Amino acid sequence: MEKPEKTEITYEYTKKRKHFGRQTLFEDQGPEMIVSIPNNPAFYKNYILRNPVDVGIQNTCTMSEHWVNSVRAEYTSSGVNHVEGGWPKDINMNDPEATQRYRRKIEKDDAYIHAVMHLGHSMEHNILQNNAVDMYETYYTELPSIPPVENSSCHTVNVYREPGARRPVRSLSWQADGGARFAAAHADVELIKNSRNPQYSYIWDIENANAPELVIKPPQPLLDFQYNPRDRDILVGGMINGQVGWWDTRKGEEPAGICPPHVAHRDLVRNVLFINSKTGAEFFSASPDGVVKWWDTRNMSEPTDSMIIDIVKAVTDTQSIENAIGISALEYEPTIPTRFMVGTETGLVIGGNRKGKNAVEKLPTKYEAHLGPVYALQRNPTFVKNFLTVGDWTARVWSEDCRESAILWTYSHRTKLTDGAWNPIRFSLMLVTQWDGCLSCWDLLRRRSAPIVTAQLCDEPLLRLRPHEAGQLVACGSSKGTVYLAELSQNLGTADKNDKQLLTHVLDRENKRERILEARMRELRLKMRQDHGAGGPQAAESEVPANDRDLEEATAEYMQTINDLQSQQKTDT
Repeated sequence: MEKPEKTEITYEYTKKRKHFGRQTLFEDQGPEMIVSIPNNPAFYKNYILRNPVDVGIQNTCTMSEHWVNSVRAEYTSSGVNHVEGGWPKDINMNDPEATQRYRRKIEKDDAYIHAVMHLGHSMEHNILQNNAVDMYETYYTELPSIPPVENSSCHTVNVYREPGARRPVRSLSWQADGGARFAAAHADVELIKNSRNPQYSYIWDIENANAPELVIKPPQPLLDFQYNPRDRDILVGGMINGQVGWWDTRKGEEPAGICPPHVAHRDLVRNVLFINSKTGAEFFSASPDGVVKWWDTRNMSEPTDSMIIDIVKAVTDTQSIENAIGISALEYEPTIPTRFMVGTETGLVIGGNRKGKNAVEKLPTKYEAHLGPVYALQRNPTFVKNFLTVGDWTARVWSEDCRESAILWTYSHRTKLTDGAWNPIRFSLMLVTQWDGCLSCWDLLRRRSAPIVTAQLCDEPLLRLRPHEAGQLVACGSSKGTVYLAELSQNLGTADKNDKQLLTHVLDRENKRERILEARMRELRLKMRQDHGAGGPQAAESEVPANDRDLEEATAEYMQTINDLQSQQKTDT
């Protein structure tokens, strides 16, 4: 019986050469059922259910390693026994004076100089043969350094919540000389009469957000609480009933001195500030009753001075408390000791002079800043002639030389702005808090059309902010009693050497532009008064400039065309 021959099962794939390298086009195709094997319930007991299932899968390419021996260099070490020799017979080499004289004689010979110069090249070549490569060498050190790409940012680093009740933050103040503590005043003005909870304020250590370092217990809720810039343990505060007092943290939580009620303000005290004095114990306060009072912590029985914020037109007019304008913001610059500024509830910013002899000299300047109350007012720390105001929906930068309009301003925000301040280190940076819980940073040198950074710190409204003296930390207080400590990026908290010069050019240019516009407006108003005084259109027409005359002629021609069209339509109908 013959065995069958073995045949190999092969299949040859053929493809024409012209089809090589063509693009492969794929298309979607549904799954095809090839075989379906039903499970056998009898085998269930042979398996163990695992959940979860861990399976190791290698998802990286396999790498191979190869070693190659390079050509080895052969090194030899040899030594030379060198002894001093080659001296003439008549020279005793053990005699230092004789050898010294012989050296001087040889060194003066011209052949010696040429021999040394000839040997110098060969010696330098041999020395360089032993140089090794410095693997830690820094190359291109002679090239100038390129400034890093700026990355502006702002993020929250800590949150301090009021223990117990959640009352709005009314004031924030940092400890002087770069201290690591800040004071927060809490008060709920609307529910103060119906609330039975104690109205405390707190002093926090930025390193401990679990509990305040000291609880301040005033007799009435505090609306403003400020550190003394000279003494790190002294604070002054203004209360909701019009009284002012001062505290010493070394003595405890109770006030060290409070003014009597009969000499206090008639309304709540929103602002207190220390002034520049020799003793460092004097401060002044402001209230919506329209009166500014000066105090001395050494004697709180009565104020040392007071001023009614009532703008009068003549020197002979007297200021009246009935016509006083309510104060919502207060500003003081230590470098100008006799002057101060107040922001009013009617949107005015009034400059005051404590040493004025009459009512007009006491309130010499007035700026129509905002449509509503002025929430924040602060001079620039470097350019004291320029100050920042925050109110309604805008923040504006003013100059003392331009009283009719601001020189710089932000666009109208969708939400109300609540507070603002300059950065003490980067003096071109404005920090503004918003009602929607955002902290926006405006840099006058980088971009004036929009903020360079807007950080959403919380969902509730932010009411107060206070930057730290170092420039990178900003404390923001919300309407629910929480203080958010935000940290700015390095470029937002430091100033460059050219920033002062650049900001000077910006402010001078905008100041000059506003002065030109003010002069133009005064000329137009003067011309209008003259036209009304002349009483005749012919006299007014003779004084109209060429540009205005062209505008009037174009307007008359346009109106004539409209009338002709209307009359034509009437005839057609």
